[in-house]
Amino acid sequence: MESIQSIKQRFEIIGQDPKLNRAIEKAIQVAPTDISVLVTGESGVGKESIPKIIHSLSHRKHANYIAVNCGAIPEGTIDSELFGHEKGAFTGATQTRSGYFEVADGGTIFLDEVGELPLTTQVRLLRVLENGEFLKVGSSQVQKTNVRIVAATNVNMFDAIKKEKFREDLYYRLSTVEINIPPLRERQEDIHLLFRKFASDFGQKYKMPTIRLEDSAVDLLLKYRWPGNIRQLRNIAEQISVLEENRSIDAATLNSYLPHSVGSNLPAVVNNKKSESDFSNEREILYKVLFDMKGDLNDLKKLTMELLKNNDTQKVQEENENLIRKIYGDKQEEEIEEQDISPMEVLHLPEPKIERTYASAPQEDKYHFAEEIEEEETLSLQEKEIELIKKSLDRNRGKRKAAASELGISERTLYRKIKQYDL
Repeated sequence: MESIQSIKQRFEIIGQDPKLNRAIEKAIQVAPTDISVLVTGESGVGKESIPKIIHSLSHRKHANYIAVNCGAIPEGTIDSELFGHEKGAFTGATQTRSGYFEVADGGTIFLDEVGELPLTTQVRLLRVLENGEFLKVGSSQVQKTNVRIVAATNVNMFDAIKKEKFREDLYYRLSTVEINIPPLRERQEDIHLLFRKFASDFGQKYKMPTIRLEDSAVDLLLKYRWPGNIRQLRNIAEQISVLEENRSIDAATLNSYLPHSVGSNLPAVVNNKKSESDFSNEREILYKVLFDMKGDLNDLKKLTMELLKNNDTQKVQEENENLIRKIYGDKQEEEIEEQDISPMEVLHLPEPKIERTYASAPQEDKYHFAEEIEEEETLSLQEKEIELIKKSLDRNRGKRKAAASELGISERTLYRKIKQYDL
């Protein structure tokens, strides 16, 4: 069995972090078997090195090794790419094509970003893992394949399973052995070492003197969180190597190449719960406002009916003040009293006009007036609903399915309301 150090040299892996060494050690131990492996870790940590180590140390090392980026293949063609298709299986299928699982028979397939696979493809992959069988697209003939699958993902798989974006049974099939690659911010001792290696490589590549970091720049390098991990560190080293004439880099110069929105490598409380869309939050707030308005209007209707029945102005005034206190609070009520403003004015209802309307109208007209208030409330809510639907349709360029999803209603309901409001 090869040592960890020799494996690092062969695959140009730099660093002495214990977590990194443990990940490489697990790859060496599992390589001689045919166990499925799932490599986890953030984007840019170098997950692609692990499947190469596993393949090169396995009995399959002389067979094909195919790396597939699942996130880069369109959903409509990924089944054809992985499993192949028959001639005429779909538009453009002018000839029979072999998929990666057929080509890699006897070898290893590395499925990068496996968390991005569509659910239908996940079912096909599960069948391959269980019994080595697959069907080409457009074919009914079962084919066998003998491949070793190593997958990688930067997605939190348990969250994906909870959201029903990834099959739980497939996860446990893929993760017989799970190897986690630590993020760069957890490998403090390796950060400067990696930067020096990249700076030396780019100095030779561009035939320029190698850049060197001053002590202040090294401190900044270690404090930065590196959200893009090794990939981001390499890009920063290349930019500075090419653009800076002064080959001694201070903290101010290094800081000018770092995105400032990310911050330093300090502990932080992070909320992982995210809403599906910004519009969803706006919609919930708007609905709450509308429901609050409806409640206020109902209270006003009660006051109106009280005045109709009893013509008790003093009692209505007291109820009105209680309503204002409920809506605006005691502080707002004090401000209203100081300014000598009528409660009906605060509610944007002209007090004299309403009193004259109720006091002077015949009894049957009073009830007609109450019905008109209810009708105005209904129309107001209806207008808001029409406005929401119009804005959503405009925002989604007339696509009803997207608009319905955005509004939180079914497409059938949206179609009915479009027809109802003649939109």
